[in-house]
Amino acid sequence: MSVRSVLGRRALQAVCVLAGGALVLTGCSNTEDSGPAVEKVKVEKNDSIAAQLPDKIKQSGKLVVGVNIPYQPNEYKDPSGKIVGYDVDLMDAVAATLGVKAEYLESAFEKIIPTIQAGTYDVGMSSITDTKEREQQVDFTTYFNVRTQWAQQKGKPVDPDNACGKRVAVQATTIQDTDDLPAKSKKCQDEGKPAIDIKSFEEQSAATNALMLGQVDAMAADLPVTVYAIQKSEGKIEKTSAAAYGAALYGWAVAKGSPLAAVLQQAVQSLVDNGKYLEIAKNWGVEEGAITKSVINGAAS
Repeated sequence: MSVRSVLGRRALQAVCVLAGGALVLTGCSNTEDSGPAVEKVKVEKNDSIAAQLPDKIKQSGKLVVGVNIPYQPNEYKDPSGKIVGYDVDLMDAVAATLGVKAEYLESAFEKIIPTIQAGTYDVGMSSITDTKEREQQVDFTTYFNVRTQWAQQKGKPVDPDNACGKRVAVQATTIQDTDDLPAKSKKCQDEGKPAIDIKSFEEQSAATNALMLGQVDAMAADLPVTVYAIQKSEGKIEKTSAAAYGAALYGWAVAKGSPLAAVLQQAVQSLVDNGKYLEIAKNWGVEEGAITKSVINGAAS
């Protein structure tokens, strides 16, 4: 979905407006979003890679994918209720490479890994950050580089390196929530300054909405998520002057020791090598995080 912590999480839902023009906080969790018009990239089946699929998936003809939404532009619902996004298009391309269909099932973010461990989902796809800690529970096939980007209200600067005493919104259980901001807050306290007031929201859209409404001073999220939120904000929020920082990898989570990790890795790498991967990334404006090599369990920390 940050660099999402049971992966890393999601972007903007428009501010809700009543007929009288009043801003409302309740009832603003609608996940539908018009989003950009993005065409599907056509991908051919790779028989040699498809032959390596586990028998269960071959026989069913589908990959069951657990996903948490909304986390624009990676995964969210369009106005028809269909789950779309960069992650979706890439997973669909991988599924096409393997000659199967991806079936997306909505899930709470924190339940994705346990449900994979239970065998209900074949894959967890929700902008999940590959970390050493998570690798103890599942294996990851990496597919995207990601950094953290802060946003602020227009014309109200916040310094991510000195946000002591500031109210900062994050999506709950993301890397920003569990690691990044707590570390920054501890540094503030160690220096005798007030702690960062970390405001955790169940959905990234709610965190963005809080910033739009001035309930917080800033928000921290994955770079593509923050960029998308800014684009949708009609000038209400902007990047902080500080550049994006950190380096981590999104990964698709599969059961520990499953041969599916290697099959997904080969499928992603084939898309990288034939140019389809970069075409999909460019379609969604996220090419800055494009990889050239997919690996299994690529966490640095």
